[in-house]
Amino acid sequence: MNRRWFINKTNPEFIDYVSRLASVSPAFAQVLVNRGIKTSEQLNSFLSPDISRLSDPMELPDIKKALHRINEAKRLGERVLIHGDYDADGVTATAIMLEGLKKFGIDADYFIPDRIAHGYGFGTAGVEKAKEIGARLIITVDCGITSFDAVSQVNALGIDVIITDHHEPVRKAIGNGQEAIGDKQQDPIAHSLSPIASFFELPDALAIINPKISNLKSQISNLSGAGVAFKLIQALFENNIDDVHELLDLAAIGTAADVVPVVGDNRIILKEGIKLIRSGERIGIGALKGAAGVKPDFFKTTFLHYTLIPRINAAGRIADAADVVRLLTTDSEAEAEGLAKRLNELNSKRQEIEEVVYNEAKEMLQKFEIGGAIVLASEGWHPGVVGIVASRIAEEYYRPTFILSIENGTAKGSARSIPAFDIYGGLTRCKDILKRFGGHKQAAGLSLLSEDIARFREMISGIAADSVSDNDLTPALHIDASVSMSDVTIDLINEIALLEPFGCGNEEPIFGGKGFEVMQPRIVGKNHLKMRLKQNGRSVDSIGFDFGGLLDVVENAGAIDAAFHPIINEWDGGKYVQLNLKAIRPSKSNNGAME
Repeated sequence: MNRRWFINKTNPEFIDYVSRLASVSPAFAQVLVNRGIKTSEQLNSFLSPDISRLSDPMELPDIKKALHRINEAKRLGERVLIHGDYDADGVTATAIMLEGLKKFGIDADYFIPDRIAHGYGFGTAGVEKAKEIGARLIITVDCGITSFDAVSQVNALGIDVIITDHHEPVRKAIGNGQEAIGDKQQDPIAHSLSPIASFFELPDALAIINPKISNLKSQISNLSGAGVAFKLIQALFENNIDDVHELLDLAAIGTAADVVPVVGDNRIILKEGIKLIRSGERIGIGALKGAAGVKPDFFKTTFLHYTLIPRINAAGRIADAADVVRLLTTDSEAEAEGLAKRLNELNSKRQEIEEVVYNEAKEMLQKFEIGGAIVLASEGWHPGVVGIVASRIAEEYYRPTFILSIENGTAKGSARSIPAFDIYGGLTRCKDILKRFGGHKQAAGLSLLSEDIARFREMISGIAADSVSDNDLTPALHIDASVSMSDVTIDLINEIALLEPFGCGNEEPIFGGKGFEVMQPRIVGKNHLKMRLKQNGRSVDSIGFDFGGLLDVVENAGAIDAAFHPIINEWDGGKYVQLNLKAIRPSKSNNGAME
């Protein structure tokens, strides 16, 4: 796919200033500036994300109300039900709340809805579970912000609800005929929130802890569901980090899984959590690492997305996500090994189901003209994999994508977007023909009558087409700094390591250069392009994963431009620089630096 290349540039004198201030190379100084790191205080905060820098959880809305009610539940010996969600963020949030409350002395149980039988969020099944166990308090995690009916049901039963969530709330009507986001209208309740809360329709819960309903500008404004759950437990133990440190591995998984910005608290949670995951202190995570074939003492943040998270999500996609909570909280090695093996098998099965749906969706796509958005629907598509398929197609065709599974006249599915299009906002404008919807700017879930699919396709395609430009429909490649081959050293790579953990909002830096001579190009493995790139007498080993189709390009080009992320490759007892290629193109110049 063609890309638009953008090279970040800053005044050379300022780059030189930051380089001297941080004692780093100019190339790395440019990376820091790109991330808004320009002062000594910012340098210390970002490059040293120590656990002592975690924010005060008391900044979160309604947290005092929640703490008072939980303490009352402990005093009265009441049972508490934790209502979670079936994805990785939801199950880790559930495990955090379960372990934290039990450690605090609360009699707690949990409920994870079934994706197919119950659907997303706090609903009737959760209400019935609370009645069954005699709970007097329900705490939701990673859900509940739009659960108006369920909250009303439990209120009528005399059961209190504390909502902890991070999803977008329902917006109130704003006049001139426009209506609020969602499908419920009621007066907002009086919460201990900032005035921004008056813009939302909120369930009548005892307390609602959600950064989205406050005007927080601090580092906790973009927490995951697991992050919000962790902050509540942190507050419950009066901000004593030693009492909650053991929960950071769970919070790290939820944070990585939900692709929230890796800045502020999220960055600290990931860094500290990865240490725990690497050490294998939690029996369940250790067993899952073993089942995934991960070396016990070697683990990087990026591994989460390819090893643990897919296996954790597999249970909620095609089986029972409660198995994951059991895995994450068990003290039995035998139970952990059995559950980890089960999740590994489910993940393999999920991959098979996903591939079938993906291929059928791709075939169906040939029947439609690709407009502003892609909407595909079919009976028989497994609801548990439509979100992954939507992600794959959205990335491949670079359009907002909706994949829907039809059953009994209702189409339910998932949506994934491109950066330029707010998919949640787009669904808001289609709400009159939707039964339910919810999510974020880049990902959402929805349901509608199957008879309305064609109309919805036309509406959302038109909204998307009106909202984005032609340029927005071509992916952008943002290059952190233009470099020459002589700049790409092991010292630079060691500097880059200071930015870890990487993730949304703190991606691995990409560098670019022009006029590289191609040496020994060849295909290795499964369609990977391997070669050496040479400039000014220095050559460096390079590999482009799935770049095999570009072999003719590099063989016929006199020289190429390359965008890459440099790493250290250890082989045969030595350490060498290797370029992991992100994009290449025939070069129009061979002067090294990009303009």
